[in-house]
Amino acid sequence: MADIKPTAAPVAKATSVQPKKSGNSISWLAPLVCIVLGYVIWRFVIGSASNFTKPDANGGFWPDHEGAKGGFARMYLGGIIVPILIGCFLTVVVFVIERLLTVTKASGTGNIAEFVRKVQYSLANKDVDKAIAECDKQKGSVGNVMKAGLRKYKEMISNTELTTDQKVLNIQKEVEEATALELPMLEKNLVFLSTIASVATLLGLLGTVLGMIRSFAALGDSGGGEAAQKLSQGISEALYNTALGIGTSAIAIIMYNIFTTRIDGITFGIDESGFTLTQSFAANYK
Repeated sequence: MADIKPTAAPVAKATSVQPKKSGNSISWLAPLVCIVLGYVIWRFVIGSASNFTKPDANGGFWPDHEGAKGGFARMYLGGIIVPILIGCFLTVVVFVIERLLTVTKASGTGNIAEFVRKVQYSLANKDVDKAIAECDKQKGSVGNVMKAGLRKYKEMISNTELTTDQKVLNIQKEVEEATALELPMLEKNLVFLSTIASVATLLGLLGTVLGMIRSFAALGDSGGGEAAQKLSQGISEALYNTALGIGTSAIAIIMYNIFTTRIDGITFGIDESGFTLTQSFAANYK
């Protein structure tokens, strides 16, 4: 009886685009550091004893200062929610800068539509090397995806074992794999902006409610014309929380929409690149 040798399982060929190895420690470190920094600003800058006519000499975690000398110092009297709101604002600034650098780099150089047209022209002339050179000049996510697809494109031209449809599917698969490696980098950390956009307003309202509770409690403990003065002052201080919350939320929403719009443009360019490669190959190498 003849020996039957086991057949080795086929080894799948890896994509030419390798995953980008980048940590995301900023996602948990930045909010924590910003909140601590927010407390430091609230406690030692806004809450400096020189900003009040009756400073609390004992100090501590939350000194009971009175007699704010200006509007900036009155922000301190808004309560313990104020440093959290300052921390939220600083977190928004950090992630806006981080996303701006990332999305700008991913956009590459030049106009994406013009880049795609140059690649289409090169492929129409069957000059794949020139198309790859255009990808090196683009230096963005669209260029990276297009370059991965072009390498497979060039490989399929010399392949004599597969049919045209199979070659097109291989090119399409390579583009999809390259796209799957690029898109997560673009969308990373946007969730922080969308979350702060919702939470900051609620925190501002919470600080306002707590301030109103303190104001009405002080009103109940006093009487006469002085009570009305303390109430109006307390309401003014409480509304600083609302102003900080709404302002932070507005900035987060605006920047989130700006980034998603730019990412949508890059994604559209990637989709157009994949369509260009498959259609060009199907037309030129039947």
